[in-house]
Amino acid sequence: MTTHPAGNPQPYPPQPGVHDPYAQQPQHQPRQQPQYQQSGPAAGPAERGKGATALILVSTILLGLMAGLFFAFDVSVMPGLAKADDRTYVTAMQNFNAAIDGNPLFGMAFMVALLLPVVSAILEYRKGRRNVAVWVAVGAVLYFVVLMITFSVNIPLNNELADAGNAAKMTDFSIVDKFKTTWVTTNILRTLLSTAALTALSRALVLYGRATR
Repeated sequence: MTTHPAGNPQPYPPQPGVHDPYAQQPQHQPRQQPQYQQSGPAAGPAERGKGATALILVSTILLGLMAGLFFAFDVSVMPGLAKADDRTYVTAMQNFNAAIDGNPLFGMAFMVALLLPVVSAILEYRKGRRNVAVWVAVGAVLYFVVLMITFSVNIPLNNELADAGNAAKMTDFSIVDKFKTTWVTTNILRTLLSTAALTALSRALVLYGRATR
């Protein structure tokens, strides 16, 4: 005779194949859900993108080149020309302008320095990195003002100087005074704005690095 776990005797031992109502039923363990490992890094707003990094980096480099060019005119070219006679001044500026205008590399860098920050700002905004997008956009706006000054003031003066013709045959050098005052002043403004744009892009790079770690 067997004894029930609670102490009650069983009238007879259990027979094979016969259900024993007194036997303890096994407790069912909760079924664990299988865990799946991610096959790759989780996508999200902080996901690193090599293309986005390159765009911001190249934008920063181009703005640095533009700011450096304007700065060089501020501290060396224009002060040096101011010490020359008017005929030499006109000849030198005509040669400078012709060399810059005829250089396709400069023309590309001059315009792409605006295009790339605009594209970068849009991409960063869509990826959710709003703080990065804001600083890139600030840089783009500042450089856009540089272009507006260039096309509305500096280039018209350059064209007027080119239309004056050969400096050896000139008799009216009033254009030189315009360069010493208006052109020089607006170029200093372009330097300051380009430097501010470069600073904004540099800040965007720092924030981008923090967001994609």
